[in-house]
Amino acid sequence: MIESAIFYTFGAVLLGAGIGVITARNPVHSAMFLVLAFVTSAFIWMLLEAEFLAIVLVLVYVGAVMVLFLFVVMMLDVKIEQARAGFTRYAPLGIAVVLFIVAMLGIVVWDRTQEMNFLQAPARAAADYSNTEALGELLYTQYVYPFELAAVILLVAIVAAIALTMRRRPGLKVQDVGRQVVVRREDRVRLVNIESEKGE
Repeated sequence: MIESAIFYTFGAVLLGAGIGVITARNPVHSAMFLVLAFVTSAFIWMLLEAEFLAIVLVLVYVGAVMVLFLFVVMMLDVKIEQARAGFTRYAPLGIAVVLFIVAMLGIVVWDRTQEMNFLQAPARAAADYSNTEALGELLYTQYVYPFELAAVILLVAIVAAIALTMRRRPGLKVQDVGRQVVVRREDRVRLVNIESEKGE
């Protein structure tokens, strides 16, 4: 009974945080809602006895990835007015994508309804069971190619974020290393010989 109450509480917070991610007008607020969603998801993983996934979700996503997101959001200097101007133009495409994802999730839930009962708590694992070992065995045997593909996609995303932040913007002061190397002392320093004055 207590576990069910905790699950529904964190589930409601997670749902609210997810809605806040897509409805927040400020990108930084949206990122903060995403942090809240990750933390509540970690608690739900703990209820499912998946401690490794919960710890990874907090340490990697909240501690590293979200910090990177915040840096990218602040460095990109996103123009909120321009982003809102194109909302109506891409709204039909966004609605179509949402409906497609909802349909896919519905098909998965419908097919798995006979295999599992969502209203009952899952069976407890044995005392010597290690979800870290089980997850590692699955990742590096059965799902090794999708795992490597996800790593490549993340690498491409990092390179794209760096390329976006390094674009030339008007009024941005940048260093010219070549000019700094060939500079001469005469161009920067002027020696002035001032005669000392004798005190009266």
